[in-house]
Amino acid sequence: MPDALSVFETARPRLTGLAYRLLGSWAEAEDVVQDAWLTWSTAAQPDPAAAGIVNPDAYLTTMVTRRALTALDSARVRREQYVGPWLPEPVDTRADPALGAERAEALDLATLLLLERLTGPERPAVVLREAFAYDYAALAEVLGTSEAAARQLVSRGRRALEGHRRQRVDDTERARLLGAFVAAAQGGDLAALEAVLVPDAVAISDGGGLASAARRPVHGADNVARFVLGVLEKFGQGVRSIPVEANGTVAFLAVTDGPEGVEPVALWSLDIGSGGVRAVHIVRTPLKLARFTAAALTPITLSQIDLQPGRL
Repeated sequence: MPDALSVFETARPRLTGLAYRLLGSWAEAEDVVQDAWLTWSTAAQPDPAAAGIVNPDAYLTTMVTRRALTALDSARVRREQYVGPWLPEPVDTRADPALGAERAEALDLATLLLLERLTGPERPAVVLREAFAYDYAALAEVLGTSEAAARQLVSRGRRALEGHRRQRVDDTERARLLGAFVAAAQGGDLAALEAVLVPDAVAISDGGGLASAARRPVHGADNVARFVLGVLEKFGQGVRSIPVEANGTVAFLAVTDGPEGVEPVALWSLDIGSGGVRAVHIVRTPLKLARFTAAALTPITLSQIDLQPGRL
């Protein structure tokens, strides 16, 4: 029989992906999983079967889910005191495009931000069902409830998100909209940029009170277009933009060359739906950027797109 360590290490990517979807923070997700390991390493010795653990997957998932929900309660208190808008921590997904899940759902920044609408067991119910393909029997076991109650939790969670989820676009249309946005930003073309945005588009900047960022979301296509061009003109000098993969989609990491090497300035990502660009997300919080940059730039060259004043 596999020992406790091998069982846990096999499950670690999935457990971390689950905790990240629930918390929106990679650092906090790793802390939750490590805490679960400390409990597991004692409870499952010498091996799970000998310790009487019939279903290690359910046991580990339940531990991580409960710990993540406890951590989420504390996180919500901190986010109420957060300076300006909060965005989930971006992660590099090149090595694991779905972050341990069977499906990539609930991974991009827009969807993670949307999940903030869900509270209590609805959040893990939706995540486990949609991203990890749990059937209702397994879901009920993890959540400690009946199959009927598990179905109700998923249904309530999905209803709470109705009207806020974007319609999916295929890769060709996504590439077209992304290219149009970048071209308009590069050219400083306000009308073209506004045209690629949906009428109720929003721009959200996360500086965490530690970096310059808008203290409130910017709403409306015209306002968002002006905001984007203004940010690029004001902060574009000496900055270059590197295409990266963040949370399963193309994003742009703005960097400068400092005395100690590359220094991140901002991570730009777009929420693209069938009607156009729905949201512009700009992460500027130093710790979030530092962790992402350390992971995203290690294997790639840094001689890519120059970001001139007013350029993306």
